Amino acid sequence: MKLFKYFFEFIIVIIFFIIFKIIGLKKSSNLGCFIFKKIGHIVRSKKKIRENINIVFENLSKNEEKKIINEMWCNYGRVFAEYMHLKKFKENKFNNIKINLKKLNEIKSKGKPILFFSGHFANFELLAMEIEKSGFGLCALYRPLNNIFLNPIMEMLRVKYICKNQIPKSIPGKGRDGTRQLVRKINEKQNIALMVDQKVSEGIQVDLFNRKALTLNIPAQLALKHGYLLVPVDIKRQNEINFNINVNDPLQIDENDDQMTITRKINIELEKMILKNPYQWIWTHDRWRL
Repeated sequence: MKLFKYFFEFIIVIIFFIIFKIIGLKKSSNLGCFIFKKIGHIVRSKKKIRENINIVFENLSKNEEKKIINEMWCNYGRVFAEYMHLKKFKENKFNNIKINLKKLNEIKSKGKPILFFSGHFANFELLAMEIEKSGFGLCALYRPLNNIFLNPIMEMLRVKYICKNQIPKSIPGKGRDGTRQLVRKINEKQNIALMVDQKVSEGIQVDLFNRKALTLNIPAQLALKHGYLLVPVDIKRQNEINFNINVNDPLQIDENDDQMTITRKINIELEKMILKNPYQWIWTHDRWRL
C-alpha cells in the first residue's frame, strides 16, 4: 500500500515538474505558490504548524498567524517549482542571487575547515550552490526522501546543480547511513553545509525559544575535536524569484565551551533567523518533539 502511495505521489510530482519546466521560472514559482496555498493544509497538520508558531510568538493575532501560514505555504510551493530551474539559478544570468562574497572570502582566508549552518528558509537549496560556486570545496548533508521513487531524482538534481558532494544523514532503521562518508570528509578537512532546524532522532536536548528541542550536536563535535569554524548563513526571498544570502561571522567559541553551550549558540542563531524571516521558514517540522 505504501509503495502504491509513493508511486502515485511520484507520478503527480513528475507531471508538475514537466509543467514547471515548460512555463518558465517566474510563472512556475507563482503557480507553485498558488497551489501550495490551496492544498498545504490538506497534506500537513495545521494544528502542529499553529503550535510551533505559538511557541515562538506568544499572543499572536489570528490575522498575523494566518499571514505567516499563507506566506510559508507560498514559499514552500515556490521552492517545489524552482527545482526545475536550478540550472538558471546556478548560472545566475539575471542576477537573481546576491551573496556577500567579501565576508565569505574573509572567512576562507582563516585557513580552517568550515561548517556552514542554516535552516529551511526561502529557497534553502541555493545556499550550498552559491557557497560551492564561490570556490569552496563543500559537502552537503541531506535527509533522503522516504519516497523511493522520488528520492533518486532529487539526489540527481542536488548533485548536478546544488553541490557535487551529497551525504545522506543517518536514519535509524532505514539503511541509509552516510556516517562513513562524513567521517572521511571530516578527516580530509572538507567544508560542510548542514541544516540545523529539522526534527532529529539523535542529538542533545537544548533550548530553542525557551523550550527543549532535540538538536544535532555534530557541529559542536566538529568545532571541539576538529577545529571547524561554525558559520551561520541565512537567505531571504526578495520579489518572488530573487534572493539575498548573508554569510555571518563564525561563532565565538572558547576553552570553556562544551557541546551543550555550543549547540545552544547555534540555536540562538537559528532563533534570530526565524524572528527575522518568519514568513519564509518551514513551520511544518515537529521541531520540539522529544
